[in-house]
Amino acid sequence: MVEEQKIIKEMYQYAHENNIPIMQEDGLEFLTNYIKENNVKNILEIGTAIAYSTCRMALLDKDISITTIERDKERYEEAKKNVASLKLEKQINLIYGDAETIELAGSYDLIFIDAAKAQNEKFFEKFKQNLTSSGTIITDNLNFHGLVAQDEKTIESRNVRGIVRKIKSYINFLKENTSFTTTFYDIGDGISVSIPKER
Repeated sequence: MVEEQKIIKEMYQYAHENNIPIMQEDGLEFLTNYIKENNVKNILEIGTAIAYSTCRMALLDKDISITTIERDKERYEEAKKNVASLKLEKQINLIYGDAETIELAGSYDLIFIDAAKAQNEKFFEKFKQNLTSSGTIITDNLNFHGLVAQDEKTIESRNVRGIVRKIKSYINFLKENTSFTTTFYDIGDGISVSIPKER
């Protein structure tokens, strides 16, 4: 347990030192509590980064299995090292590649979207077919460091303005979705929890 905590702490420090985005602590606490309270056992994560949230989820329960997809080779390799150092290879299936082109046959209790913000809607639409009838889709980073609430004109970077526009469009997509009921939480960097209406 002490060794696990040490490795997790080192992962956290590595992410901050190398500007790798990982979940904010209160957002991660919300996610792990959700997994425990709803007895989630089978998870699909879109966007592994260095597997910080992946490992934190897997450590909750030995019966939890996670499939996680990462398209950045360097981060994928770092994630592999981290999973191995925590001896979680049996629980975590790491896939290297672009989630847009990867086809999965499995069913998941929870789909966690934490990847390229501009692709949220594509990932939601693509992987909802892999959701169990009692499953949930959770998305992170909907506040995008507070920028989503800002006037777009005040955002200097054209690229960042484009991402903010895509996130706003995704939020509207969730609000207007006739197949899912979505609740938004101002926790961490903004989280949505989407549940199928037909249970």
